[in-house]
Amino acid sequence: MAKINKSLYSKEEFRKLKEEKKLRKLYEQNKPAVNITQPVEDTQYNILCLKHGTKYSEKYVNVLYNMIRRNLSYRFNFYCLTENSQGISDNVQIINLPKHLPVSGWWYKPYVFSRDLPIEGTILYLDLDVVITGLLDRLFLWQENEFCIIRDFTRIMRPNWNRFNSSVMKFKKGQLDHIWQHFLKDSKYIMRRHFGDQDYIYEMCKHTAKTWPDQWIRSWKWEIRKSRQFRLGGRRGDRKFDKVEQVTAPEDCCIAVFHGDPNPHNCEDPYIIEKWK
Repeated sequence: MAKINKSLYSKEEFRKLKEEKKLRKLYEQNKPAVNITQPVEDTQYNILCLKHGTKYSEKYVNVLYNMIRRNLSYRFNFYCLTENSQGISDNVQIINLPKHLPVSGWWYKPYVFSRDLPIEGTILYLDLDVVITGLLDRLFLWQENEFCIIRDFTRIMRPNWNRFNSSVMKFKKGQLDHIWQHFLKDSKYIMRRHFGDQDYIYEMCKHTAKTWPDQWIRSWKWEIRKSRQFRLGGRRGDRKFDKVEQVTAPEDCCIAVFHGDPNPHNCEDPYIIEKWK
């Protein structure tokens, strides 16, 4: 691997990156002997995703599982919260979306904080439209007992921007149940007041949440690619970049987020084609 530029990091971040490089080397040389495709009752590491409606197919869940398996050296459980489990791999444990929820779309997301979820331990929540580009161990090691979330990608235009992007979050089971309970009490008012779930999460946690180091989780189209231009004639939700770029995620980045267009399956950059499978 390329040498890490020490000047870009705090002492703690640099130490963890060095540990991660060692972990990656050991992991590649000695793949875990345990069968991590089966539920592991004694583990504290859990991956959770949310699939609702038809925006993302079951392939997105299965690919996310595959990417996690290649990039997490811990034993883990993988859960999908959904109303339709058809086509989802048997390696994925299904949690049914309650039918009584007074919401739809992205407003299902506050439910991931509910203490009623049948998960124990630490939960790393991931949106389906992310691409794993590096070892994820650091996300569990960093600020272990804190709620962690992305600093919103508007940071590219406004460096002091402190709002949240909820594509990647880490928390303990039940740690943020108050977010869900508060939402249940007045969901209609909250949905009118806020553009989306991440604005609501910001309001509830802006003084306590820890934001990941920006370089660990980056926007593919805003922070890694050079061009944001789309191919002419595309429709919102199904657009592609106008040019293919031979670009790769920096070594210190472990997740590339695909917010808005394009979705990963519509990205023709070779690096993404190689990683998203």
